[in-house]
Formats: sequence, structure tokens, C-alpha cells
Amino acid sequence: MAKLLTQLLVFSLLLAFRVVTCAPILSCSQTPYPQVCTSMLNPSSFFAQSKTKSKFHNLVLQATLDRAVLAHRLASALDVSSLDHRAKSAWADCLELSEDTINKLNSSIYSIPSDDAQTWLSAAMANQQSCHHGFLELSSLHHFSSSPFVSNNITKSLSNLLAINKAMATVESRGNNRRLLSRGFPKWIKPADRRLLQSSTSSIKANLVVAKDGSGDYTTISAAVAASAKRRSGTSRYVIYVKAGIYNENVQITGSTKNLMLIGDGIGATIVTGSRNVKDGSTTFRSATFAVVGDGFIGRDMTFRNTAGPQKYQAVALRSGSDHSVFYRCSFEGYQDTLYVYSQRQFYRNCDIYGTIDFIFGDAAVVFQSCNIFVRKPLANQENTVTAQGRSDPNENTGISIYGSVITAASDLKPVQGAFKTYLGRPWREYSRTVVMKTSLDSLIDPAGWLEWSGSFALRTLYYGEYMNSGPGAGTARRVKWPGYHVITSAAVAGEFTAGRFLNGDSWIPATGVPYTSGL
Repeated sequence: MAKLLTQLLVFSLLLAFRVVTCAPILSCSQTPYPQVCTSMLNPSSFFAQSKTKSKFHNLVLQATLDRAVLAHRLASALDVSSLDHRAKSAWADCLELSEDTINKLNSSIYSIPSDDAQTWLSAAMANQQSCHHGFLELSSLHHFSSSPFVSNNITKSLSNLLAINKAMATVESRGNNRRLLSRGFPKWIKPADRRLLQSSTSSIKANLVVAKDGSGDYTTISAAVAASAKRRSGTSRYVIYVKAGIYNENVQITGSTKNLMLIGDGIGATIVTGSRNVKDGSTTFRSATFAVVGDGFIGRDMTFRNTAGPQKYQAVALRSGSDHSVFYRCSFEGYQDTLYVYSQRQFYRNCDIYGTIDFIFGDAAVVFQSCNIFVRKPLANQENTVTAQGRSDPNENTGISIYGSVITAASDLKPVQGAFKTYLGRPWREYSRTVVMKTSLDSLIDPAGWLEWSGSFALRTLYYGEYMNSGPGAGTARRVKWPGYHVITSAAVAGEFTAGRFLNGDSWIPATGVPYTSGL
């Protein structure tokens, strides 16, 4: 380890030398971190190649990718046998996350600056934040601070890339990609997927069947997912039917397993359950009962559950980092941190979500439509917060949008809801962004509506909005007076957070067959 740390020190000195010898560059001076930008570019290659903004963008992107690859290589080579269990857990998360960051940067290289690239760069930023958070929550931050994960200025370079990419994305491309529909389905959901989501379970031809009683191809979901990766070819939809039963297992669908669909026998019938949690030594990221990374995932008629309980703190039922993922008629059950909408574009329709603290959280661009959000009874002296959105950079295209849904007390909270305060959300990260629109808010919502995370942190930089909500908890007269809080009165502003515009949903949701409202 000492040898590798020495290599890192030498590398850092070389970077410092570049800062001294490379003259300031105008384009770099416009980025959030100009010194980092300048230090990463080889002077001779820059002046030879960056005569256009697109080439400048490509140079910064390639330099960031090179840093990410270096960090992953160094971290993989380090001997971590001396670390305790908690530090090893956080380290393993960071290795997986840094590999995903490399994949996201590679995808961005082959894409013109666009909403797609902005989504992938935002996901890479979420990876950096999650890596840091894992060490923090397991009290191993000193291992993180001296690791390759922070020694290469990747986070700051990603911030630069987000700014560069956003500036280059043309108004025309945004307009073409975000065309609103008054009804129907987004185009990115293929007709075959629509039929799957709208068909009865008995009429679906599944590629594999999972059944606890042995009547299917496999008795566990994990075994079926592993088999699907070996059997499938191409990029067509692969369907796994999971018969009714309680499946006590932790399932992970990796990034290489794309366009997978899991169909159950209904909420409360097909149940995936686990109990990993932070108190017992897991990171929040790793605590998920069901985790999906592969793009294009669809879940229908299933329950995802974490039974750790409120006394175990953070315990995730489902984590999704799947781009263009859809969950239809599913239930997510836990207490603190139930549903981790980790990153990329996600759509939830006719789902039930149960929890107490920050139970819908993460840094995805996500829309919830026609969902039931049930607030549970927390521990004594705790306060409930429905959301904790994790946008850490102003140029990320992420946020939580709750539309046409219901927020109310679960059966265990309802008799005592007056003893506990409940808020719509609090700012987990500096640029936290959440909107609640045309949703029924029950009387459990505190008149202030929203809760501070820590003093004045993020109150000026967050964006929280409410638009045309109803119910006894929807009054805005006594809401917080933060600079970042908005009572939205303009349909045009509210429209920016609809599924059609916020997710580019018209291009992909209709093909899933999920009922879908594009605009307001």
C-alpha cells in the first residue's frame, strides 16, 4: 500500500506541475473548477485539437475517463486485508461504483452532448457521492480520504463536464426529445412491452418461471436472473415470471443484464424480502433487498420488502440505477430509506411505497404517477420525511417528481399521527430538487411542509415546489419561507417536471404499456 500511495503522491506532483506550466485556458476558466480543468489537459494536445467547443468537451471527457480508470486500477491493486469489515464493505461499494463511472463516461464519449449524456454524467456524480457516503456512515472516513477514489479530482472534473455538456446541449434537441403528448404512452416503450404490461399473467409467455414449490424452472429469483444472463442473446426483452410466494433473498441485476422484466402474481402475493441494514454493518447502498443496475428493467405486480425495522435505521427494499426503468403495480415496504431511486431515468405507476424517514431518496430523475405513499409509525422522538433527494451539482438533470398521487398515514401511524410530525422532504444534498403536483396530501403533513437537513444547509440552493395539490395537508400559507421553496402557479413551470419533459418519457415509456400521463 505504501508503494502505491507513493505513486499517487508522484502523480499529484505531476498534476501540480501542469497547473504551473499550463497557461490559463478560456474555456476552462468558465467551468466550476478551472484549475482542475487546466491541470487535466496536456497543453500541446489542447492547443492542437481544441479549436472548437466540441473538441474541448471531448478532451475534458477523455481526461476525466483516464483519471477514473487510474483510480479504479490503483484501488483494485491495493491490499485491503488489514481493513475492518465495515471499511471493506465501503471499499467494495466504491470499486463497483467507480467501474460504473467508467462505463458512464465511456457511454458519454460515444454520444453528442445531450440529455442522455447529462443523465450518464449525473449518474457518475451520484456514484462519487455514494462512495463517500458509504465510508461516512460506517465510520471509516479516514480510509476514504487517503484512497484513490478522491486523489484524482474526479468529482470536480465531473462537475466541469456537467457544466460543459449542459451548455452544449442545443435548444432544438431538447425540444425534439421532450415533445408532450396529451394522452397515450411514451415512444421508448416498445409495442411488445406494452402488451406484456397490459396482458393478464396467464397469457404471458415467460422465458423463465420461478416458483418456490418447484413447479417452475428455478426456485429462487437470483438463480433465474443468473440463468437469463447465460441464455439470452441480443437486446430483446427477457421475461421472468415469479409465481406467488415469499422469496427471502438479496437479488442483484448487474449492468450487463439489460431489458429484463420480472412479473409477479401481484402486490402481497409475490414478495422479495431481506433485512440488510446499516446498523448491522452494511452500507445503505448494499442493504438493498433487490438492486437493479441493468438498463431497461421493468417490474410488475411484485412486492419488494426490507424487514429490518425502524430500529436498524437505513435499510433499503429496492435500489434502482437502471436507466429507462419502469415499476408498475409494485409495492416497496420498509422504514428508513425504503426506496433508493439511485440514478438515471425512472418511472413508477400505480405503486405503493411505505416508510418513515427519507423513504424515497436518491439522485435519479424519477416520476411517480398515481402512487400511494404511506407514512409509517417511526421510533419515539423521530420525525417522518417522505423524500430526500440527492442532487449535488446544479447541472445534474435529476430530481423527484410526485404527480397525481396520495400521501397519507399507514395503518400503524393513523391512530397516533398527531404524535409525530411528517414532512414532504428534506435536502440530503446541496441542490436537492423535489416537486409535488396535483397530489392529495392528508392531514399528517405538517403545515411547514418541508424540514431542514442541518441548519441553513441548502435552503438557498435547493428547489422544492408544490403545484395544485389537494387535501387537508395541502395548504401553503404556513409553508417554509426558504429561498429555494416555491409555490408553483405557472403551468409552464410545472410542466417541466412532468414525465414527458422531465424524463423525456414520450420517447420510451409508452412501449412498456404502463398507463402514462405525459403532461399536466
